Amino acid sequence: MAERVLVTAAGLEALLAELRELEGDGRRAIAAQIKTAREWGDLKENGEYHAAKEAQAHLETRIAHLRERTLTAEVVEASTGEVVGLGSTVEVEDEASGRRRTYTLVSSHEASPAEGRLSAESPVAVALLGLRPGEVAVASLPRGEQRLKVLSVG
Repeated sequence: MAERVLVTAAGLEALLAELRELEGDGRRAIAAQIKTAREWGDLKENGEYHAAKEAQAHLETRIAHLRERTLTAEVVEASTGEVVGLGSTVEVEDEASGRRRTYTLVSSHEASPAEGRLSAESPVAVALLGLRPGEVAVASLPRGEQRLKVLSVG
């Protein structure tokens, strides 16, 4: 059996929405591309047809992957209170630079560091898990150690 994947309720809804989109409009668009390419003649030397079939294979692979994720998803409630957990929004201060950042800890497929959503499996998130305001996380990163003071947890 596949390993359970922890996900927030919002993350599961995003997976389901993407799955619905790909199974509906995505499949219809690929079918239209294949139909158009078939009308162009000889399939052996029809590059558009082969490209459309390859796109169809990629689409079906993505659909299968999303189905697997939704079937193995275990929805967890966002952490509440003063302790950092999955779903927490954490404000931290880098002790070396004084720079403040706000992160939300999410499952790996929901992660978007540019938007402040860190995978709970990332080195920074792992260092923050279980901490309270005032405590310091020490994250081991490729460029060295980073010390982050937890300012608030929401």
